[in-house]
Amino acid sequence: MVTLRSGRVVWDTVPTRAPAFRLVATDLDGTLLRSDLTVSARTRRALERVAASGAHHLVVTGRPAVACRQLLNALGYRGLAVCGQGAQLYDAGADRLLSSVSLDRDLARGVVAKVEAELGRVELGVVTSPPESRFQVTPGFGERVRHGWDVTTDPGRLWAAPIDKLILHHPHVDEDRLAAVAQRLTDGEVTVVHSVKGMVEVLPAGTDKGAGVARAAELLGFTGADTVAFGDMPNDIPLLAWAAHGVAVANAHHDLRAMADEVAPGNDEDGVAAVLERLFAPEGGRP
Repeated sequence: MVTLRSGRVVWDTVPTRAPAFRLVATDLDGTLLRSDLTVSARTRRALERVAASGAHHLVVTGRPAVACRQLLNALGYRGLAVCGQGAQLYDAGADRLLSSVSLDRDLARGVVAKVEAELGRVELGVVTSPPESRFQVTPGFGERVRHGWDVTTDPGRLWAAPIDKLILHHPHVDEDRLAAVAQRLTDGEVTVVHSVKGMVEVLPAGTDKGAGVARAAELLGFTGADTVAFGDMPNDIPLLAWAAHGVAVANAHHDLRAMADEVAPGNDEDGVAAVLERLFAPEGGRP
């Protein structure tokens, strides 16, 4: 039965077919969120339908836990979240960080030295370890500097406290080439990803969204075979590769679209909702 509340359909009371997937893993920025960082009413209804079927929604984001708290609260999200590109497990309901992995600062400085020896000066940033998890960057990040980031003219300050990740930006080398060079020069000593235009992230070896979602799924009692995953950038490749069905939104990076099982409409066209409406259609009804 469909229940109407204030003139809208609420799908959490609608009988659904047994879901093809028991876990729905979604990236946030560029995927679940629209460009204005909101979640549309249509997407909210689709997630209600997922919950009504007995399936579980899991957020998997590159943001550190403290930087996605407000977004998750606005979404009404109370479950586990994989944050920091897979480095953190965060209990949103309890507002508690369950685990976090740090990046060795000497190793990070060594990465900088190797990359700069080949490409010249690179603008630098770090994300400090919890509980602060602050972004600290050098001035050359320019227009990419976001509200709340600390800008320092002294690169030495970046290494003053434990860090979770290193961020690289080159004014004349695009992020695809910068990431490829960093990967080649470090030879598996670290994980290199990029999720935002103009920035490359360096993380502890073995840290990625695929490993993070696997840990969270195990705690929740699910496996990759139970999972449909959504993303938009190369950092989502391990996530989509781990899931039984990987969906790239239309605005996704070409590398992610090339390996995805399906390409959905873009994030501003509610691509996640479009797929979930089909996968979790009401029993005997249309998507």
